[in-house]
Order: sequence, then C-alpha cells, then structure tokens
Amino acid sequence: MKRWTHPQDLVALIAGAYAALSPLWTTTTGRATTTMVVLGVITAALALIELVRPDMMSVEGLTALMGALMIAAPWVMGFSGTRPVAWTSWIAGAVVLVVGAADLQVTRSHHRGTMATSH
Repeated sequence: MKRWTHPQDLVALIAGAYAALSPLWTTTTGRATTTMVVLGVITAALALIELVRPDMMSVEGLTALMGALMIAAPWVMGFSGTRPVAWTSWIAGAVVLVVGAADLQVTRSHHRGTMATSH
C-alpha cells in the first residue's frame, strides 16, 4: 500500500489533534485536560504511523481502541458532568472508532486480496 493514501487515517489524525488541543478552548477540569491531551496525542501518533507505514498491521486495531477509550473516558475518569469536554471526548471518540474500524476492515481485505493473488 502507498503512503498517505488512507483518508480514514487522516481523519483519525485530525480528530486526535483536535482532542489533544481541545482543552485550549473547551471548559474542562484538570483530570479531563490530562485525559484528552494523552488520548489525543496517542491517537494522532497512531494515525500518523498508519499514514507513513500503512503496511503495519499491528497498529491498525489500536486506532479503533483509542476511539473506544475516548468514548469511555468521561465516565471512567469522572468528567462526564463537565459537558463541553465530555461531548468533545464522545464525538472525537466516535469519529476515531468509526474510521479506525473502517481502516482495519480496508487493510485486512487488502492483505487478504494480496495474499490470495500472490499464490
């Protein structure tokens, strides 16, 4: 697969960066800020790795996992009552989960097709 050709990875990169930077303009708490920055930076880094090295199967499922973690974070970390940052986490997490799952599906079907035609 070619580099920089997965639009879903670009969407995950943007969503991760948005989540990481969201405490700058969103009403938040200390724990929420730390959670959003950490999850956002990890998500953006994973998406960047997938953009640069789309053949790395080990990274593919982690993006979807990061989306699930962002969705759960407001309840797990106790900031679901701080609505602006909680909604940011839920929405960014849903976007990352969907594009991560789509990317996983595309990559697996591509690898299956490559293996089937190479025999």
